[in-house]
Amino acid sequence: MDSADGRLPDTPPAGLAGLLTHPAIWRGRSLVPIDTHATGYARLDDALPGRGWPVASLTEILTLRPGLGELRLLVPLIAAIARSQPPRWVSWISPPFEPYAPALVAEGVPVDRQLVIRTGHPLWALEQTLDSGACGVALAWFDARGPRVRPRDLRRLQLITQRHRAPAFLFRGLEAARETSPAGLRLLFEPRPGGARLQLLKSRGGRREPFELRWPTLHRDGPQHDGPHREAAHGRP
Repeated sequence: MDSADGRLPDTPPAGLAGLLTHPAIWRGRSLVPIDTHATGYARLDDALPGRGWPVASLTEILTLRPGLGELRLLVPLIAAIARSQPPRWVSWISPPFEPYAPALVAEGVPVDRQLVIRTGHPLWALEQTLDSGACGVALAWFDARGPRVRPRDLRRLQLITQRHRAPAFLFRGLEAARETSPAGLRLLFEPRPGGARLQLLKSRGGRREPFELRWPTLHRDGPQHDGPHREAAHGRP
């Protein structure tokens, strides 16, 4: 109600504080409390706002080309989501390689909860997968030679992740760094011997400087593999 002198009452501080914590309000790199999933890497958790992958957000991982080890960033999350109760699907949409089941199993990933979708329309498939409500996390690869990804399409995906509280990860080329994006988190990935160099290009807080991440030693008692996938050119189509 208006005050006696006709002026609108001031917004209560508590109400303003609550508004500013809403996930739809962008505050640059200001620290905003967000729900997250642990990444499985302490150094990465320390660098990310909220100390983990955002639960209800679109994340872009930009790399020179697929198959440089970037999928290792998500293996702990994939394993945790696939083992959750009730069971939820992990969707792989248009991967440029064949997911390598033995390596996934060695990392504790239930392969019976992995859904591989091959399509010439990955954007549409990603939207339908998230909107189904049965997907715990979705991974999608966009080919730079395919149709241009429009900001409004990404904005729609961002809203769907918030509605269903299911994270989505897009793997895109380095050229996408020049484009604006409504994704809540954008991460630059550069491979290094035994690890990777990472930089947050866009985030709601977190570390500004590039940082190094070391991979743990995998498959100590068995054959060594490059990771939980085989590139299509070297594995099965």
